[in-house]
Amino acid sequence: MQADIFCRVVDNYGDIGVCWRLARRMAQGHGWSIRLWVDDLRAFARIQPGITADAARQMFDGIDVVHWTPEPPGLEPGDVVIEAFACDPPSAFVHAMQQRLHSGQAQPPIWINLEYLSAEPWIESCHGLSSQRPDGLTKYFFFPGFTPATGGLLREPGLSAERDSFQASHDEQERFLRGLGLGDDVLKHWHTGARLVSLFCYPEAPVAALVKALTDDTRPTLLLVPEGVAPSLEQTLAAGAHVRIARVPFVPQPDFDRLLWCADLNFVRGEDSLVRAAWAARPLVWQIYPQDENVHLEKLEAWLTRYPAPAEAQAAIRAWNAPLPDDGGVHGDPGAVAQAPDMGLATTVAALGAALLSPAWANWQDAARDWDAAQAARPDLGDSLAEFCAKLSRKR
Repeated sequence: MQADIFCRVVDNYGDIGVCWRLARRMAQGHGWSIRLWVDDLRAFARIQPGITADAARQMFDGIDVVHWTPEPPGLEPGDVVIEAFACDPPSAFVHAMQQRLHSGQAQPPIWINLEYLSAEPWIESCHGLSSQRPDGLTKYFFFPGFTPATGGLLREPGLSAERDSFQASHDEQERFLRGLGLGDDVLKHWHTGARLVSLFCYPEAPVAALVKALTDDTRPTLLLVPEGVAPSLEQTLAAGAHVRIARVPFVPQPDFDRLLWCADLNFVRGEDSLVRAAWAARPLVWQIYPQDENVHLEKLEAWLTRYPAPAEAQAAIRAWNAPLPDDGGVHGDPGAVAQAPDMGLATTVAALGAALLSPAWANWQDAARDWDAAQAARPDLGDSLAEFCAKLSRKR
């Protein structure tokens, strides 16, 4: 298959993160020839060193990367066209697809709308459905998800074995952490039994509550935070607290996986990071992308019904996603606060802290391993997508 994947970067790294993993999965796992269209190469370059942010077109890791500009190059569509998250390919590109359809000389591309990940039950009945357009083209809706009735989650073959080997080797983890710039003064905190926590969050996250909960915990913490995330975090740390904050650089996706594998607990945001944290088989706290009128909280609840963590962990995740009073609301909308649960700083601290105590913490660790195993037993999204397109091709 020759495939075009279109990616419009809306949320800095999540959109391109999913599309880049999908591009490599289909190229390396299924032998597809991939052309990846990206409108924001600077965001791409932050998660993939070696990408040239001002190049109109470049080959990287065997994938043809095209800068998607207002006047994109006139390239002939491939066998499959994947628009990520309803981003709508360029009108000239769609016109070329129409010409192929009406010429009768070749079949038009299989047009896939790769939807956002959701745990909501309704996606099962919509996964794989087709939509006939007035111009004669057909678009198919492909939903990632957590059940056999969906497209599954992106997961590379051999990932579990690689992760297990890495997590079993303290020396390999230390070499990796040192490669991120952590020196002896930071690592000694880890060597003496500190809980390793990674933090990747949106600006709305109640980071002050997290620091307070970790400070109150009897076990010390080494908190790893990417540069630029929660920039005021250090100001919330009380003098003498047994929480140590270490800044780490943005890293390529394989190294982001290893960062998650190192941590005892991962705070992640968005879609791509959630899936990768799930594959770490470690407890995770997900910050779902905030939406107006708190629609995202309904989606969060749908996911929590499928995530088998203990009640204390689920309460902590709800607290992490609930706006605090007078924080300006979702995206600065004061009205959103009144509609969201009024957790309060003390309540949020208590919820986060309770999840770290025994037996909740041990139960959460068991649940994380069980959830990883259950999801890994299903076909991954790359295999499901390849099979879906192959079946459509055979029907033509």
